[in-house]
Amino acid sequence: MKTFKKVYVEITSVCNLACSFCPPTSRKANIIKLDAFNNILDQIRPHTKYIYLHVKGEPLLHNKIDQLLDAAHAKGFKVNITTNGTLIKKNREKLLGKPALRQINFSLHSFDGHEGSENREKYLGDILEFVRDAAEHNIIISYRLWNLQKDQVTDLEKRRNRETLDILEQEYNLDFRIEEKVQPGKGVKITDRVYLNQDHEFQWPSLQAPEDEGKGFCHALRSQAAILVDGTVVPCCLDGEGVINLGNINNKSFSEIVESERANNLFDGFTRREAVEELCRKCGFRQKFGM
Repeated sequence: MKTFKKVYVEITSVCNLACSFCPPTSRKANIIKLDAFNNILDQIRPHTKYIYLHVKGEPLLHNKIDQLLDAAHAKGFKVNITTNGTLIKKNREKLLGKPALRQINFSLHSFDGHEGSENREKYLGDILEFVRDAAEHNIIISYRLWNLQKDQVTDLEKRRNRETLDILEQEYNLDFRIEEKVQPGKGVKITDRVYLNQDHEFQWPSLQAPEDEGKGFCHALRSQAAILVDGTVVPCCLDGEGVINLGNINNKSFSEIVESERANNLFDGFTRREAVEELCRKCGFRQKFGM
């Protein structure tokens, strides 16, 4: 039986922002119901102990996020949440004190990625207030600034990031500038259980992207799998449109789906350092693990 380090469970396909780095989904707007979530947990229980509550969408839009965390805890899961952070103040009481909640990743690049963002100080202030309280509950915090450009970085981009880093440096009384310590793709520890990670701007794979020779490796269906809000199983968290549809847990068990012919062909292909799916041949993440 395949086991995974993590399974992504998308609890909503809806987001409250429209960030330049995140193409809007063409899938139907949807939000998971508690019974459907419990069904997913039962099906993936033999395969993993860690779930991430997103693929696309903003998980804190789910008005029963507290009940989802309780359900996950009841079935023995640890939960990671990735959020743009805009709704953290509203959801404070629903998150703090939940034993299932292991880590929260704040995508701070969402502020500048969303054209309508206003008041950086308040945005970061709400997040920092929550993080202070989260320290009492041993929640791991990761601040993400995934907006570095591989080409020339503009003065505007430098200034925006510096404004954000200034606030973090003041909050934690750092005696260094974060840029001096952090490297793209790697995190720097700010204080106990609090990290900052900078990386290049995230590129979602697309069938419209150019295709290369398809060499390389990926952890899809090896250390991770993902389930979209409608029950569609996909190989990884980057297939936000469900292009590589391996099956639906409402029609077939998760165990059967991840051992299906299509799933095994993808798995075996990457064992040979070969991308057999068209979307995989158009995904830049594969190149991170060697061609």
